[in-house]
Amino acid sequence: MQAVRGRDTTPELVVRRIAHRLGMRFRLHRAGLPGRPDLVFPKLGTAVFVHGCFWHLHACRYGRVVPATNPDFWLKKRSENAARDRRKTAALRRTGWSVRVIWECETRAPEKIERVLLSIRERGAR
Repeated sequence: MQAVRGRDTTPELVVRRIAHRLGMRFRLHRAGLPGRPDLVFPKLGTAVFVHGCFWHLHACRYGRVVPATNPDFWLKKRSENAARDRRKTAALRRTGWSVRVIWECETRAPEKIERVLLSIRERGAR
């Protein structure tokens, strides 16, 4: 567990590189916001979370993995992560932020991430 990082993960770095290449400026891990989003686009009013599929119970094949040892513990831990994600997303939306979750499996296709970020930029430009 000690080796599992909460920030500057590979999927997060992929998203940050693409956002920077597109000319989008952002803040990292803004402390004053619920859930400390991984990327915050203040001018666009959007917060982005980059979630690991396993840790946040994504519906993809990576998120459905059941550990061989102590499966009950891990299911409880991962379920609590997902519940916390829902609470923090709702809190951000109540304060007027748009929220987007980018999953680790999505970062394997950079063109998809680019489309997501461009849609955020377009929505914010209106």
